[in-house]
Amino acid sequence: MTITELPDHQAWWKESNVYQIYPASFKDSNGDGIGDIPGIVSELDYIADLGVDIVWLCPCYKSPQVDMGYDISDYKDIYEKYGTLSDIDNLISGLHKRGLKFVMDLVVNHTSDQHPWFQSAISSKDSEYRDWYIWKKPKYAADGTRQPPNNWSSHFGGSAWEYDANSDEYYLHLFAKEQPDLNWENPLVRDAVYDIMRFWLDRGVDGFRMDVINFISKDPAMPDAPITNPSTKYQKGAMYYAAGPRLHEYLQELGKILKEYDAFSVGEMPSVFDPAEIIKAVGFDRNELSMIFHFEIVSVDHGPTGKYTPRNWVLTELKKIVDKWQTFMQSNDGWNAIYLENHDQSRSVSRFASDEPKVRKVAAKMLATFLGFQSGTIFVYQGQELGLANVPKSWGIDKYRDIDSLNRYNEKVEAGASQEDLDSILAEMQKKARDNARTPMQWDTTDNAGFSTVAPWMDVNEDYKLWNAESQVNDPSSVYAYWQSLFRLRREFKNVLVYGKFALVDALNESVIAYKRVYGSTEALVVTSFKDSEVTWTVPKEYVKPGKILLTNYDRSDISGEIVLRPFEAFVLLVQ
Repeated sequence: MTITELPDHQAWWKESNVYQIYPASFKDSNGDGIGDIPGIVSELDYIADLGVDIVWLCPCYKSPQVDMGYDISDYKDIYEKYGTLSDIDNLISGLHKRGLKFVMDLVVNHTSDQHPWFQSAISSKDSEYRDWYIWKKPKYAADGTRQPPNNWSSHFGGSAWEYDANSDEYYLHLFAKEQPDLNWENPLVRDAVYDIMRFWLDRGVDGFRMDVINFISKDPAMPDAPITNPSTKYQKGAMYYAAGPRLHEYLQELGKILKEYDAFSVGEMPSVFDPAEIIKAVGFDRNELSMIFHFEIVSVDHGPTGKYTPRNWVLTELKKIVDKWQTFMQSNDGWNAIYLENHDQSRSVSRFASDEPKVRKVAAKMLATFLGFQSGTIFVYQGQELGLANVPKSWGIDKYRDIDSLNRYNEKVEAGASQEDLDSILAEMQKKARDNARTPMQWDTTDNAGFSTVAPWMDVNEDYKLWNAESQVNDPSSVYAYWQSLFRLRREFKNVLVYGKFALVDALNESVIAYKRVYGSTEALVVTSFKDSEVTWTVPKEYVKPGKILLTNYDRSDISGEIVLRPFEAFVLLVQ
């Protein structure tokens, strides 16, 4: 293969970079303390100047907001606090005028319990919509006590089943009880989903991020899950619904519509760790999804009983995960979705590096380097381009807003947990809770960080005077400018940085993650130190020759056989 040749199976979405927006927290245009779609429209130049190609918007549909819009009551209308259908049209038009594409969140494993479908379904066992959801009769213990149909736990705590006294049946909800699961076995449900997709694609949407899309097929037998946590009544049942028997049949039906529109798709696939299963969804010739989010990296610090318990991890674990997915996808004609942050994860600089003032800027740039030159489509979450950090450690439980965090904390309170245990949970929340990413966007140094003219729905992070967009957009040394350079390089050196092969370098080193991208006679060496102190590292012999430093978060201009990497140093060397 010569350097001028491009590989088979090129695609526009492989060469794209994605910027994710959480609507409640991006920008408030009307002074009600809640972000909205006109607020997003007002900052389209900021997004375009960053250098991304796609904007993904978290759910903006009509919703009671039990789970911040992931409980949808009308798929063809907009949550009134966010705006109107006309506002969405303006957003699509504004993005397209700037050469950007627009991706919406598609949440079709479940609906809101306020959706007309469910309101009808729960009103009568004879409803035409009854079979649009999953209903089961109770079980009974030896003493006659009524029990849920199985022992599955909800992802938000407690049982995954809610009892309906009027019909003496339970309905399944893998998340909140206000989020009943749809029954994809019913072809009418699937037809309704495909109609929703076409409604938005015809309106100008360029694709979808699909929420927990691998949960749509469940084992019809719905057996009890094995007891892996004896301290709780309900157990994780993901083995029976994370990649059910008809999943790929359903995904291929979705894929036909996506292919018809040449649309982008990324599926969220939690609780699946087997690459052989995932490649069925993203293999280029499978015609299912473009790519998926896997959860191995963002689960590396989860303790034995979940993310709110601590776990110490070492750098070689992270390397193995990266190497596993990079090499598997390139060997099997799949594609990766590369991310460290999103609306469900905490801030990466706090979680994987350090937000200490003296190193925060270089640490944020190091993580950008580690992430941004891997093989796959790069996803950046709002504020990540500024190096925004987790909420202050001083925050009490009263400042948190997320249903997942609050449910977990309150469960412990109700169980009589000690103050020491509650403090431990709160400490883990400060590291990993979803609220860390949901604080309002930090635009400038004015009140409420320029997000709103009034107190916002959630407190602004207290560091906004120093960390905000206004102070970074015209600063060539800023984290924002670094991301701009990174995206420019991915375009300029597309052959090697997008389509080049990935190979890990110095796999056993516990301080440095280094890898190379190779395309024909061109190689790029990516070096990132995860240490907050100096590290001595030996450069592989094949790179001790003239090359060009494409990007660095310090002032490195060349390399020799043995170099001293400064705290959280990163650089990219091009050798041709």
